[in-house]
Amino acid sequence: MAIDIRTLKDRYIDSCNDWRTVPNKAVLSAFFKAELKKSNNEESSFVIFLDDLKGVDFHPLYNVFVQIDLSEIDSVDILQKSSCSLDGDSVLLLLHAVNQKLRVVDLQDRTYGKDFLFFHFSKVYSCCLFTTSNPSLLSAENVKQLIHGLLMTFTVRGLSLGGLACQVLNLKFSHFRKVNMIGKFMHMRTLNLDFSASLTSFGKDCFACMPNLKCLSLCETKVSNLWTTSASLAKLPSLVELRFQSCLCCDDTRACPRSFGAKADESTSSGHLDHGCEKITPFLTDEEDTDLFSNMEGEFINVFPVGNYNPIHETISESDDSTDSEVDFSNTHPGIHLLEDFTYGPCVWNGLLDLPNEIFPGTWGSEDTEETWSNSSISRPISCIARKKHLSYHPSPICYEKHYREFLIASFPNLRILDNLPIRKTDKDRAAIIYSENFEHLPYRRTSRESVVSILQNREIKANRTRSSTSGKSQYSYSRSLGASKVGCAVLPSLHPLSITASSSIPRGDGRKFRPRQFEYHPSNSNLMVIGTLDGEVVVVNHESEKIVRYIPSHGAMNSVLGLCWLKKYPSKLISGSDNGLLKLYDIQHISSTDAGIYPSAASVAFDEFDQLTSVHVNSLDELFLASGYSKHVALYDINTGKRLQVFTDMHQEHINVVKFANHSPSMFATSSFDHDVKMWDLRQKPIHPCYTASSSRGNVMVCFSPDDHYLLTSAVDNEVKQLLAVDGRLHLDFGIAATGSSQNYTRSYYMNGRDYILSGSCDEHVVRICCAQTGRRLRDISLEGKSSGSSMFVQSLRGDPFRDFNLSVLAAYLSPSSSPEIVKVNMLSSKDADKECLNSQPTQSLGGA
Repeated sequence: MAIDIRTLKDRYIDSCNDWRTVPNKAVLSAFFKAELKKSNNEESSFVIFLDDLKGVDFHPLYNVFVQIDLSEIDSVDILQKSSCSLDGDSVLLLLHAVNQKLRVVDLQDRTYGKDFLFFHFSKVYSCCLFTTSNPSLLSAENVKQLIHGLLMTFTVRGLSLGGLACQVLNLKFSHFRKVNMIGKFMHMRTLNLDFSASLTSFGKDCFACMPNLKCLSLCETKVSNLWTTSASLAKLPSLVELRFQSCLCCDDTRACPRSFGAKADESTSSGHLDHGCEKITPFLTDEEDTDLFSNMEGEFINVFPVGNYNPIHETISESDDSTDSEVDFSNTHPGIHLLEDFTYGPCVWNGLLDLPNEIFPGTWGSEDTEETWSNSSISRPISCIARKKHLSYHPSPICYEKHYREFLIASFPNLRILDNLPIRKTDKDRAAIIYSENFEHLPYRRTSRESVVSILQNREIKANRTRSSTSGKSQYSYSRSLGASKVGCAVLPSLHPLSITASSSIPRGDGRKFRPRQFEYHPSNSNLMVIGTLDGEVVVVNHESEKIVRYIPSHGAMNSVLGLCWLKKYPSKLISGSDNGLLKLYDIQHISSTDAGIYPSAASVAFDEFDQLTSVHVNSLDELFLASGYSKHVALYDINTGKRLQVFTDMHQEHINVVKFANHSPSMFATSSFDHDVKMWDLRQKPIHPCYTASSSRGNVMVCFSPDDHYLLTSAVDNEVKQLLAVDGRLHLDFGIAATGSSQNYTRSYYMNGRDYILSGSCDEHVVRICCAQTGRRLRDISLEGKSSGSSMFVQSLRGDPFRDFNLSVLAAYLSPSSSPEIVKVNMLSSKDADKECLNSQPTQSLGGA
C-alpha cells in the first residue's frame, strides 16, 4: 500500500528530530502543496528548490526521498534558481534516491565546480555510516528501503553510468568539454546544455542511451563541426526539436509563438544565424501540432529561461578553478584526470561577427547602428542587412557554418523545429537542393551507403562490371565504393599523433621530442616520411612503425627547416633548405640513423645559400630545383653540378611564399606571392615575363599543380581556395570556404586521392576541410584535438598520403607556447575508436625498417 503524503511528511519531521535539526520550511511547503494537489485529484508533484536547502537538511530529506517511490507522490522536481550550499555529492545522492518518480532536474553545474557529475563513493559510504549509527531513525521497512537506495547508488556509480529517470534534465553552465553518456536515460524527453562554454564535441554513442529524447538545446556552446555533431545526433530517433541558437523572445526549444502568424514571404524562409522571429506557417499536421505543443504541462514551459541568464550581467569564469573536463560517463572515478583549460580562438567565425549575446530591438536597425556597421572594418553579413528583425540569440559556432540550417534539415527529416523556427515543407525542399549542391553525403557522389561485405561479394562474383559507375570510370568502381563505405562509417576519423622521440642512439642525446616544422611523404616508399625540425634537423622516419630511419643533425646556428623535396628518379636523395639560407642535397643511403654529422662526401652536396628561404622544389627530371623566400626573387640551381645557375629578380611586387614546378613539364613552374598574384613561368622563355597572371583578393600563401598538371590549386589568406586551369589561369572552381575575418589566417591546400579531393587548413583554425576537386562540394570537416590535453590544435601544414586513399597528415600546433608542434596522422577510413590494427598498412620496403 502506498505511503500517504501526510505520513511521509511526519516521517520527515521525525527524521529532523533524530538529526537534531529544524524542519526546513521549503520542504514542508512542498509537502503541503503536493497534499493539496492530491486532495484536488490533480497530479501531486513534490517541487523542491536546492537554493532553499542547507547542509543540515540533507540527511532528513534523503531519508524521505528513498521512500518516495512507495508514496502517493506522483513526481518530484528538483530545481535550482541561483546558488546552492549543498555540495555536488549530496545533490547526486538526492537525485538517485528519488529514482523512478524524478521528473524535472534543473541544475546549474557551475555551482558545484568542475568535479560535479564525477561521483565520490566516500559520500555514499559516510551516508551509510551516519544512517546506521541512528538505529531509531527508521522502521525496519524504511531501513530496508534506504539500504536498497544506497546499493542502487553504489551500482550506478553516480549520475554518469547509471543515468537518471527524469524526463527533463537541465545542466546549463556545465564545465565539461565532451559529453559521453552511456547510462540509462530512458524517460528523458528534454536535455538542455545551454551556456556550457567548454562543450565542443560528443562521444560516439553518447546519445544512444536516450531513445525518447525529443528536445535538445545547445545554445552558446563551442560545438562547431556539422558532420560529427550530426553523426552523434543521429542516435536520437525521437528528436523533433533542436536548438543551437535561439530567437530573442523564446526561452526554450519549442517553436517561437510569433512564427504562427500570417504567412511570410517564401523568399525569406531560409538562412543561417538570422532566423529568429519570422512569421511563417509551420508545415505541421493538426495531429503533430497537438502532440508537439500540448503534450507537456504548463510547469515545463519555463524550465529553461534563457533570457534569465544574460551574459552581460553574469560572467562565466574560465580560470583553473573552472577548467572544462570530459564528462566520460563510462568511467567515473574520484581520481579521474581532468583535462586542461580550453583556450578559445578568435571571436569571429567564418566571416560572421561574434554577435552580442543580447540585441535589443530598439537599437537594432537604427540609422546609428547602420552607420556603425558601414564604418566597420569587418563586413556585415548580407543576411543581417536584409532581415534585421530576425535576431540570433546565444549562437554556437556551428551556426556560422555556411548552409548550417539546410544541412541539419536535410540530415534530420524528422526534425520539426530548429532554433525556434518550425520547419516547413518548403524549407525541406530548399534544404534538399542546397545540400545536394554544396555537400557530398558520401565520397565520389555515392547516393547511398553500401556495406563492405556486399561490396566484397559483388567483387567476388564480378558484379561490378554490370553496374554503372557514378564517376564514369567503371574500373574504379570497386575501390571507390569500398572507400565510400568506409568513410561513411567513420564520421569520427582516427587521429594518431606521430610519436617520434630522440633516442639515446642519436647524437642529440637529450631525449626530447623532435619539433617538426615541415614534412613530405616519400614519392615511392609508402612508409617513409622526411621531417624538418625547428632546430634545423632532418629526420627520415618510418611513419608506420614510428622508427627513425635516418638522422641528420643541425648545422651551425639554430634554424628551422622550411623547404624539403624528394627527388623522384633518385628516391634516396632529397633537398633541404633552412630559413638561414642553408641549402643541401642529402643521399640517405650514405647516412646512418645514428650519424653524428660525419659522412662520406657523396652523402651531401652544399649549394649557394639563399637568404630567408621559405620553399624549394625539384623539377620532374631531377635536374633543376628552385628556391624562394622572403624576397621578390627566385633562384635556379643545377642539381648535377651543385651550382646556382641564375637568380630571377623582381618576379612579384611582394615576397614569394611558394614556388612549384609542374609534375610532368620540367620547364614550367608557378609562384605565389602576398601581392595577391599567382604567376606561371616557362624556363624556355627566360622568365622575364610570366605566361599569365591570376589574381586573388588576398595575399597568396601557396600554389600547387594537380597530379596531371591540368589545374593549379591556389590558397590565399583566410580560406580563399580556388582551382585554376593550368593552361591559361582561368577560374575553374571556387571552393567557397567561408572566411573568418583574420588577416593572419594563412591557408594551405593540397590534392588528395590523386586529384579527386582537396584538403585545406588554416593556421587560425583547428579544422581540416575535405572538398571534391571536381564539384567543390564539402565532404567532411575534421576537427583536430590534442591527444592528452583535449585542447584544440591549429593547422600549420598538411599533406595527403599518396599511397592510401582518404589518409592524410597534419602538422599542427597548440596555442600554448610551451607545447611543441606535432604531426597528426588522420585515417578517414577508420573511426577514432577502432583498433590500431585496422589502420591501412603497407609492407615495409627498402629503407622502411629500422
